[in-house]
Amino acid sequence: MEKRLILLSVAIGLCLYPAYAQKRLPEEIAYRIKQEAFSNSKVEETAQWLTDFLGPRLTASKNGQRAEALVKDKMTELGLSNARQEFAVKFTRGGWNNEKTYIALTAPYYTAFAATPRAWSRGTNGLVSAEAVYLDVTGEEDLEQYKGKLAGKVVLMPATTTYSINFEPLASRLSDARLTELARDPRPATPQGRPMLPPSAYALREKISTFLKGENPLAVLSGGGSFNVPTSSGLAYTAGDPEPPLEIILPIEDHGRMVRLVRKDIPVTLEMDIKNTFYPADTLVNNVVAEIPGVDPKLKNEIVMIGAHLDSWHGGTGGADNGSGCIVMLEAMRILRSLGISPRRTIRIALWGGEEQGLFGSRGYAQNSLYDLKTHTKLPGYDQFVLYLNMDNGSGRFRGIYLEENDMAVPFFKTWMEPFASLGFSTLSLRRTGATDHVPFNTLGLPAYQFIQDPLEYGRTYHTLMDTYERLSLEDLRVNAALVAWFAFCAAQDADRIPVKPGVLDKLKEQQNPRFF
Repeated sequence: MEKRLILLSVAIGLCLYPAYAQKRLPEEIAYRIKQEAFSNSKVEETAQWLTDFLGPRLTASKNGQRAEALVKDKMTELGLSNARQEFAVKFTRGGWNNEKTYIALTAPYYTAFAATPRAWSRGTNGLVSAEAVYLDVTGEEDLEQYKGKLAGKVVLMPATTTYSINFEPLASRLSDARLTELARDPRPATPQGRPMLPPSAYALREKISTFLKGENPLAVLSGGGSFNVPTSSGLAYTAGDPEPPLEIILPIEDHGRMVRLVRKDIPVTLEMDIKNTFYPADTLVNNVVAEIPGVDPKLKNEIVMIGAHLDSWHGGTGGADNGSGCIVMLEAMRILRSLGISPRRTIRIALWGGEEQGLFGSRGYAQNSLYDLKTHTKLPGYDQFVLYLNMDNGSGRFRGIYLEENDMAVPFFKTWMEPFASLGFSTLSLRRTGATDHVPFNTLGLPAYQFIQDPLEYGRTYHTLMDTYERLSLEDLRVNAALVAWFAFCAAQDADRIPVKPGVLDKLKEQQNPRFF
């Protein structure tokens, strides 16, 4: 054992000197990382702690704040340096907690429903009962017929989705054909944006929302989520404003049943007891941050960062979204610390707050540490930023990485990935992918990337009550943690750095309100 540790120390030590710096580290280090990741894994222990013990982690909720403090302590326990809750931005919605949810159909018969109140909506002030009214609205003119008739009623919103039998498997892994497709450079093709609702649809939604606030219904019910499992979401709200009407999401099966009954003129009555509590407006979004300090006198202030978002919705315990990413990042740092590795550059873990409400944590970090958008000047952290690796696509195994059209990153990852090819990591994609915490950094042209992951059953379960410990593939998480530890160490040791995409900051100056920043 002692001899092996000496050999490892020598191998690592060689990497601390520029004369020996290279893009490919010794195979022995890759071996040691794999051994620690697979033979001494703490993934299962961390997974149970983060989901079962920490529970739901809604941004600015009491339990979300509890989770931040406990994760900071966990980072210290792992031997990481300078563990801290770091301010990102003020959160104008304020804090909100769901403390009780009960809703049931009582006529024409009794059925209790699984349901999730929308975050930042008010409660019922005890057990109440009311008749359901279907809001049959296809245009603004249809609202007039309901004026003065909805106070104290339960409003059933029109169905926006219907269930259809799906003959595809509920869980899947990426096929070789799909990986080949992802590896193909997409830029020559015409960009295809996401399908968007027409402006008239958004305008009608806003008209309905404003109308309902004025009518003071007891509750508004909508359908979201299938297999009798409701989804979770929140309302736009500013602390100090009147509390929005209670909105509840039911599975489309339960919501659809009541819509059909009411439209057949069969009276529907519900009872409910929902307790939601609002907290003061001075709530903050924090990130939980810690490091393995760099030791190279010239490079120790440069930062290789890994991260995932800590916040979740209030339904479930945020297992796949994004407890899985937090578990992997914590385990990757544990692996590096357990091997006694002293990197040339500092390796930093950041578990972000407020991702689900609009990337608040990562955006705040970028604005506070990297780039001043008001003056369009780089902050000291910009030139110290080497790489950011993000995980936020569920619990599936890493199959490659999205390189955000940065051709200059390809040689680095092509060399770094070789010792892990046997674990299925094979695809370098120049495609862009969005909607998570690498985006603010990429907006600044910095090397910040999201992994390509096997989908498993993520699309069916995230943002629902099903998003719990059971959604985690522990084997895949062990592989992912080894890969993150390896890539982070490679980037921390390499004499070279992935270049920043040229011209991005110049384009940023031309934009009035840059998206995601």
